[in-house]
Amino acid sequence: MASPRSRVRSLLPAPALALALLVAAVPGTPAAPAAPAGPAAPAGAGGSGRPGEQLVEGWPVRTPVRAGLRGRALVRGAEVAEAKRSTCFAVTRRGRLVRDWSWGLSRETPRPVFSVTKSVTSTLVGIAVRDGDLRLDDPVATWVPQWRDTPSETVTVRHLLAGDSGRYWSLASDYRDLLAAVDRTAYAVGLGQQHAPGSAWAYNNAAIAVLEAVLERATGTPVARFARTRLFRPLGMRRTTFVTDRTDSPTNFYGVRSTCLDLARLADLYLGRGRVGGRRLLDRSFVTQAVGRPSTPHNAAYGLLWWLNRTGPLRGVADPVDALGQPLSPVTGQLAPGEPQSLFAAVGAGGQVVLADPTSGTVVVRLGAPAAEGAEPYAVADAAAVTSRALRAGGAAGSRRR
Repeated sequence: MASPRSRVRSLLPAPALALALLVAAVPGTPAAPAAPAGPAAPAGAGGSGRPGEQLVEGWPVRTPVRAGLRGRALVRGAEVAEAKRSTCFAVTRRGRLVRDWSWGLSRETPRPVFSVTKSVTSTLVGIAVRDGDLRLDDPVATWVPQWRDTPSETVTVRHLLAGDSGRYWSLASDYRDLLAAVDRTAYAVGLGQQHAPGSAWAYNNAAIAVLEAVLERATGTPVARFARTRLFRPLGMRRTTFVTDRTDSPTNFYGVRSTCLDLARLADLYLGRGRVGGRRLLDRSFVTQAVGRPSTPHNAAYGLLWWLNRTGPLRGVADPVDALGQPLSPVTGQLAPGEPQSLFAAVGAGGQVVLADPTSGTVVVRLGAPAAEGAEPYAVADAAAVTSRALRAGGAAGSRRR
């Protein structure tokens, strides 16, 4: 019988068929790195450094010792990442890049990050909320008139972000038909209501695709442009772009291409409680709702399109459910057992992980190829172990609450 820890680890990876379809649908998906490019020079934080300070991709450099981290633990974390077919691995702390490694691709090369994209979409919604263009509890039908006077008319923006919208989901619909659609947003909007809003949780790509229509109509700006001007540019995510479908609409549930160092900036925005470089992009209340607590009673590990390390009922990408959308084999625990409950992460198929530790201000990012057949994929627990080991016995500079 599988151990509780192994059952938790198995929740997030996409089913093999789903992962294969995702990889095939995204141009430029990296294969396993053929030859290591070697460790990059140590570096650190998403912004301006002091005069004369070394910068790497805009990040001021800090040695592990000066950052209050154990260098040997970071090297061990990189060895684990390399063994699991990674193409980049980075650790930052309190606005400083401490170390980063690249294998097979340069650190500047954007690569698919799959469902890490969902956390980008959440952030775009948060920006629109701060602008006053929408509210989390607004009915989606405000911007999607096709849902008016239907069972979907009470679905809210919050439901789409929390994963409990009750919109139709099946493996074939979400990982075959949606990806094959010429207009993915239109396909998603046209699906039916499977369960009452708020009554069941599902990792539903099509439900999230509807947010593309919501954002564009609420802000009056195409989503790719909105992301570029309101998020990527202000954060200095200069390597990050959206993949589009055949109607030139951004694929907002899995279509971002980025780098380890760009994505560390996204995590730092949340560690800064919505502020970057003295400028507020997100309301503090939105940050709390997105990464500070579960958004639904059905899944303690889910905020608003961000994964959490809270203890409670856990749901996965495609765990079997009954006719009411409830799990056939309920699991209780944490994504990273024994690690701080305050951890949060953006996670994508194939072991893409952007993990943040609010207590220590540390970010760990891993991007790369999916695990070899039969091998354990890179997981949230792997990234969490890096922070634990690097901070352990670190004195006042490395201490954190458990």
